[in-house]
Amino acid sequence: MGRGKKAITIRDVARTAGVSVSTVSRVLNDKDDVAPETYEKVQIVIRRLGYTSSLAARSMRSRRTNVIGLIMPDVEYPFAIEVMKGVNHAITQHGYEFIVYTGGEIRNESTAERERRYISLLNSSITDGIILVTPATTHFSTASPVVVVDPNSQGPPCPAVIATNRAAALNVMEYLIGLGHRRIGFVTGRLGLESAVRRLEGYKDGLRQAGIAQDPDLIQIGDYTEEVGYACAQRLVSLANRPTAIFAANDQSALGVYRAVEEAGLEIPKDISVVGFDNIPEAAHTKPGLTTVDQFIDQMGRVAAEQLIALIQGEAQESETRKMPTQLVVRDSCRALATSAFEAQPSAAPRKVAK
Repeated sequence: MGRGKKAITIRDVARTAGVSVSTVSRVLNDKDDVAPETYEKVQIVIRRLGYTSSLAARSMRSRRTNVIGLIMPDVEYPFAIEVMKGVNHAITQHGYEFIVYTGGEIRNESTAERERRYISLLNSSITDGIILVTPATTHFSTASPVVVVDPNSQGPPCPAVIATNRAAALNVMEYLIGLGHRRIGFVTGRLGLESAVRRLEGYKDGLRQAGIAQDPDLIQIGDYTEEVGYACAQRLVSLANRPTAIFAANDQSALGVYRAVEEAGLEIPKDISVVGFDNIPEAAHTKPGLTTVDQFIDQMGRVAAEQLIALIQGEAQESETRKMPTQLVVRDSCRALATSAFEAQPSAAPRKVAK
C-alpha cells in the first residue's frame, strides 16, 4: 500500500508564495500590517495548495478557533437535523464553522457519559463553545460557554432554548376536546427532558380544564422514538374502551401511532384522530397529513447559535432561557365526533387552570 499524500505545511505556503513564515502567519490571523498585494498572493497559494491550519494552533495564536461544537443524540433524529439546519444558517452569517458529534442512539442512556466526554474533548482548544441538543447528561464541567436545546429537566443550569411546550399541549387538548373527543390517549416523550414533562402537564391540564377525569390507561410512557410510539399505540388501540383520539408528544411517535392504527385495521381519522408535535417535514407527507404543533425547530437552532456566539463574544444576555413560540398546524388527521358520540360522555363545565 502506498503512502498517503504529505500534509501541506505553513512552510510550504511560505516557500511557494516567496514570503516568510511569519508573513503567512499574519495573513492567517488577518493582521492589518500585511500589504494588500502580499495578502492576496498568500491567500491564492493557500487555496491552490489546500492548506488549512489546525484548530489547536489557531486557538493558541488567537485564543479563538471560530468553531462551534454541536453535540446531538443521533444524526437520523429529525429534531436534531432541523436544529442543525438552523445552527448552520446562523454560523454562516457570523463567520463561524461547526463540528458535529453524535451519541449514535437517542434511546441509549449511556449517551450521558459520551456527552460529557465530547464536551471535554471539544473544550480542548478545538471550539469556542458548544450547543448540546436534548441532553441525557444532568451535569458536566466546562470552561467554554454551553447552550442547550431542549434541556434535561434535572439540569445542568446553563443557557437554554426551549418551546412553550405546556401551552402548546394545552392548545392541542382544547382543539381535540372542541372536536368532541373525551377519551384522548397520550404518548409521552422522554420524561428526562423538560419538553416531555411540560407536554404531559399540558395534556393533564387540558383534561382538568374540561372537567374530564384522567384515565391512567390512556397515558403511555414513550421516548420520542417511532418504535416506542408504535408499541404505546398498540396498547391504546387494544383497550376495550379505546380512545377516539391519540396525542403523541412528537411527530416521530405519531408515525408509530399511524402504523399501529393501520395494523389494527382502523382508519385515521375515521376511527381515531391523531395529533403530533414538532412539525418535522415528514408530517406534511403522511396519509392523511398529520395535525401537529410547529415549534419552529430550525429557528431554535438559529437562536441557540446566536446566543452561544454572543456568550463567546462576552455580550450580556437578557435571559438565560429563550422560549420559542408554537403554532398548531391543522391538517387531515383529526375529525369532529358526531354529537351523539360525545354527548354520552359526561364532562363538567370548563374551569380555569392556574399558570
